[in-house]
Amino acid sequence: MKYNFDEIIDRRDTASIKWNPEEEKDGKLLPMWIADMDFKTAPEIIEDLEKRVKHGIYGYFKLEEEFYQSIINWVKNRHGWNIKKEWIVITPGVVSGLNISVNEFIEKGEGVIVQPPIYPPFYKVIENSEALALNNELIRVDGKYKMNFEELELQAKHAKMLILCSPHNPTGRVWKKEELDKLVEICEKNNLLLVSDEVHSDLIIGDNKHIPVASISSRIENNSITFISPSKTFNLAGLSTSIGIIANKDIRNRFVENMEKNKIPGTNTFGKLSLQSAYEKGEDWLEELLIYIEGNMDYAVKYIEDNIPEIKIEKPEGMYLMWLDFRELKMDQARLNKILIEEGKILLNDGSTYGYGGNGYFRLNIACPREILKNGLDRIKKSVEIVKNR
Repeated sequence: MKYNFDEIIDRRDTASIKWNPEEEKDGKLLPMWIADMDFKTAPEIIEDLEKRVKHGIYGYFKLEEEFYQSIINWVKNRHGWNIKKEWIVITPGVVSGLNISVNEFIEKGEGVIVQPPIYPPFYKVIENSEALALNNELIRVDGKYKMNFEELELQAKHAKMLILCSPHNPTGRVWKKEELDKLVEICEKNNLLLVSDEVHSDLIIGDNKHIPVASISSRIENNSITFISPSKTFNLAGLSTSIGIIANKDIRNRFVENMEKNKIPGTNTFGKLSLQSAYEKGEDWLEELLIYIEGNMDYAVKYIEDNIPEIKIEKPEGMYLMWLDFRELKMDQARLNKILIEEGKILLNDGSTYGYGGNGYFRLNIACPREILKNGLDRIKKSVEIVKNR
């Protein structure tokens, strides 16, 4: 490989949220939770940022034609969706974009459909607007999650918006075209505004394929908001830059007016530069990253099946997060989490925070050097042995 993903980099003195969690008591906790990677970003991006830093002046800036074209080209080349410059709105993050969407288009008490277990901020942005979360819980069949379309048909009659997570966080599903076709059909029939979080859309494993939901039909393209970002793909989350793609002019104008009214910034000098650099120069690095992540996935699946059979696991179709099923241990979630943290010295995301269907599960971040992954799996194994012996 051209790029070294085995390099271990100490992050504890960088004010990292991941590596300095509040649960840390003695410097021995291994954090494998929040979705940021323990890999340096692409060296091509680092080089461009270093050059800009050395210039020494960081005044007001504009978004140039090349910036927009890098986004247009990336979306077309990676995902086959032809978007236009005027559709693009820059936000400081995908969660910010979700919050703006619900705040602007949903009134107090109106229904917003989500599909739990789901990324916890989905609930928070609905709560912020005093809207009503309608839980279209995913169904797990033979270890694989599927949408409950029968229930969704009923809920759509009482909703105004559906927030999709594609690929789905935390389950790792990459939705197939026939699934998205059915989802879009229900949204169109009920005139639901479809808001799609596609921040993990570049992190697709093997032969799976991400399809931007707005590309399914011109009608849904005209009644949707899609969010993407290089933040997860290239480990740039701290540079606070994401992209809203809004084809409908009226929806886009309202979205932008809400940003302006609430003084929400778009991006910053380094976020803008890193995005353009990533989309213009980062593809080779990404392809090698995906190979390494899939290797980590395969390693984790085999390790757990061979050493911790009490935990059930399915290889994800996308992202670098694995959804671990601890239910066979039949232990209270809070107590199990305490054992993982205090005795196993491993920090995972507690599945109970992901809403319906999350209890009994934990989310594991495997975007790290293989040596760290092995260490983390050993700690999970130790925790399970402690549970079994009590």
